[in-house]
Amino acid sequence: MKTKLYRSSYWILFITLWIVILFPLFYLISNIHLSDFVELVKAPQFAPMLAHSFFTTTLATICSISLAFLLAWCMNRTKVKGKKWCLILFTLPMLIPSISHGQGLVLLFGDNGILTNLLGINIHLYGYVGIVLGGILYSFPAAFLLLNDAFLYEDYTTYEVSEVLGLSKWKQLLVITYPNMKKALISATFMVFTMIFTDYGVPLMVGGKVLTLPTYMYREVIGLLDFSKGAIIGVILLLPAVFAFIVDLKNQKTSSLSTVQKKYQIQSSRKTNTWATIGCWSVIVFLILPLLAFVLLSVVKQYPVDFSISFQNIEKSLRMGLGEYALNAVIIALWSALIGTWMSYASAFFTTMKKNKGSGAILHFISMLSLAIPGLVLGLSYVIAFKSSWFYGTIIILVMVNVVHFFSSPYLLAYNSFLNMNDKLEDVAKTLGISQLRMMFSVYVPCMKSTIYEMFTYLFVNCMVTISAVSFLANFHTMPIALMIPQLDGQSFIEATAFVSLVIFVINLCMKMIMTWIKQKDCSNLEKV
Repeated sequence: MKTKLYRSSYWILFITLWIVILFPLFYLISNIHLSDFVELVKAPQFAPMLAHSFFTTTLATICSISLAFLLAWCMNRTKVKGKKWCLILFTLPMLIPSISHGQGLVLLFGDNGILTNLLGINIHLYGYVGIVLGGILYSFPAAFLLLNDAFLYEDYTTYEVSEVLGLSKWKQLLVITYPNMKKALISATFMVFTMIFTDYGVPLMVGGKVLTLPTYMYREVIGLLDFSKGAIIGVILLLPAVFAFIVDLKNQKTSSLSTVQKKYQIQSSRKTNTWATIGCWSVIVFLILPLLAFVLLSVVKQYPVDFSISFQNIEKSLRMGLGEYALNAVIIALWSALIGTWMSYASAFFTTMKKNKGSGAILHFISMLSLAIPGLVLGLSYVIAFKSSWFYGTIIILVMVNVVHFFSSPYLLAYNSFLNMNDKLEDVAKTLGISQLRMMFSVYVPCMKSTIYEMFTYLFVNCMVTISAVSFLANFHTMPIALMIPQLDGQSFIEATAFVSLVIFVINLCMKMIMTWIKQKDCSNLEKV
């Protein structure tokens, strides 16, 4: 009976993911015309677009992963002042849409930006510089969450042995920390690469004359309604996910970490703590600057002509339905986070179980695939595949597309956490006759509560900020607040756009703080038990 329940749960999840991820994608690909593919590849701008996309994405990925790893190391290996606040503030960039990152950079470092005029230094933002900076801001919080979570599962006993053997801190980093973090680093690298490679918000705002594949697709689909060419570019943007899957399969053969026997004991020096504190808070200051620019822009009459205080921009935004759209967004985000957390956790559980080694690889690929599907392509595929369904035009389809769009990142959080659990637990459960589903609820869930809370928060926040995935599917009654940003930006109403970004940020920050409080309270109670 228990085995049947386990298999039934597995196949229900497998079929569901097949329907909501692969079916719309295949439906979209079937609408591609070969003549459009030949025309696109032969176009003179195609090769430069591809080169621009790979160059900016590679550079931004290297910087983003390096920054995320350094910050995660500081959080777990040093005594940074205000560590609890740092953990919240590092994720600030993921609380606003990617297009808002571009707008924030323009307000600060554009040719007529606040810091450009104040300091008299022009960094020539538009082009490669802006795309790389925006890509780092947009992607590093997700990488930080994944790497910080991986640090939590390291066993201190191996470091104690290395101290006895006389290994230096640098040697410990290379011999112990890096091998332990290798899988998480690989997952984070491909996650960040695909996030930046498929994003159109930042290049749209600060790309200037540098055209990337996502911005070209946005122009073709939104501007010209050329669905065939949009689908072709979408298929090209899927390639990193396939490559990531192949590399990840090769790294599954390495042994997983044991369960944490002893929590890491921080023994950093005062000098290290001081430099870590200065570095962490310097990053936070840079992250806060765009938000301060949004606050300023929201209450000025007309930027950059008239800086007199005025609330007319806020009043106009409210008259345009900001309150109703904000409520829609919260409802959609809550349902997406609840369903997405359960599905991604279950998928990671079934993928990492030994008895699912063959079929688990397919499930792993499907779960990873959604990360590389651009929001525009995903939304377009849902329009084509489900336009005749009863739930088309309702909040249900918006929840579906959001769960799929952001499925891979929480899945990777859970996936790496399962890999860091002792792989002998499954054998012990089998010997004692304990079902795997009971093991999941009685052992794995309590041990991974911190990770589950991060998964929920990640899904909620990203559902609040997404624009591309829901742009084709929302109507006047179901429209979330984030869709007001491109509408207002198209009208050159940048003051109201800044206020909308600020409202999204405040909602996400409140949710982030609530979940952090719940996580700390729950985990502290677990430690007492």
